[in-house]
Amino acid sequence: MTNILVVEDDRDIREMVCQSLAQNDFRTIGCADVSQARQSIKEHNPDCLVVDWMLPDGSGVELIRWLRRKKKYRQTPVLMLTARAQESDMITGLDSGADDYLTKPMSLRELNARVKALLRRPAVYQEELDQLEAGRLRLNLQTHEVFVGEVSVNLTKTEFKLLKLFAENPNKVFSREQILDTVWGLNAYLGDRTVDVHVLRLRKLLKPHGVDQMIKTIRGCGYRFSQKSS
Repeated sequence: MTNILVVEDDRDIREMVCQSLAQNDFRTIGCADVSQARQSIKEHNPDCLVVDWMLPDGSGVELIRWLRRKKKYRQTPVLMLTARAQESDMITGLDSGADDYLTKPMSLRELNARVKALLRRPAVYQEELDQLEAGRLRLNLQTHEVFVGEVSVNLTKTEFKLLKLFAENPNKVFSREQILDTVWGLNAYLGDRTVDVHVLRLRKLLKPHGVDQMIKTIRGCGYRFSQKSS
């Protein structure tokens, strides 16, 4: 089950948000301040955060900046939920590393929809690197070349994007819908079969090099990438 951490000092709002998210099949963890939130993040490794701006022992902005400095949590999606509705506040919140910004009072239906959208969204806090290494694979992010050891593997642009998504997120299970949104874009009207066909083609190209089994099929869920090739 997906874990959502709700960081809100107003108990009524915190409980209301937690209850609404729980009704949509999320497991929720409530925190009243920055200190509790940091501890809960370490203990529960949440899949998404809903963070208030004004907290008793600091600010949501400071918490998000702390989160983004930690490699382990750099890609965890964050929705900032606050009464601060000025454009400058929104810009500050997004610049601090929040993925989305929602002002109070808010619609709980919209809140749930935004959380679900964030969980479908690709990771955006990957460090900018020239090369990405995953097991025996090496991806040149500038030239879009792929190597297994020193042997080049010829991939199409789409195949490269698909492999890059997997290699950047080892051991993360991606649904077919998430893969479609990331590789083909949110406005692409394609079916799940598109993902299966491209994964099959990618595995076929990697098989002669003994690394096709790095892409695992998770029955009923989607696909997961393992840095081990067996």
